[in-house]
Amino acid sequence: MIYGIGTDICDVRRIRANLERRGRRFVERILSDREIEIWQQRAARWPERGTRYVATRFSAKEAFSKAIGLGLHEPMRWRWCAIVNRPGGQPEIVLSGALESWFGQRHLVAHVSLSDETDYVSSFCVVERVDGVVHG
Repeated sequence: MIYGIGTDICDVRRIRANLERRGRRFVERILSDREIEIWQQRAARWPERGTRYVATRFSAKEAFSKAIGLGLHEPMRWRWCAIVNRPGGQPEIVLSGALESWFGQRHLVAHVSLSDETDYVSSFCVVERVDGVVHG
């Protein structure tokens, strides 16, 4: 059963401006430790790839927060929601902290899709309730 749906569009130029203004402080507010490592690797090779990485993660977390109906209120925290890629490239949401507990208690599973084009990235998230069924 569908628990919630969220979508977001993010202007990459806005993320770039935040990175220029706040630098690593901005990244550490938005990304998990695991995501920060990936951002550093991408930004070191090509700064624009690093910027787009932050933008896609920002957008996906916004879509997720809308799908679970919390927005950015407890237990939803940016750093407790990581958007990582499976070996084949498919994005998945990995939760931690109180958000992971909250999500698990409700028997929820999230599916996320990311897209980027020129100056914008977009994300779509569907959260479903799967009482007793484990999805991979």
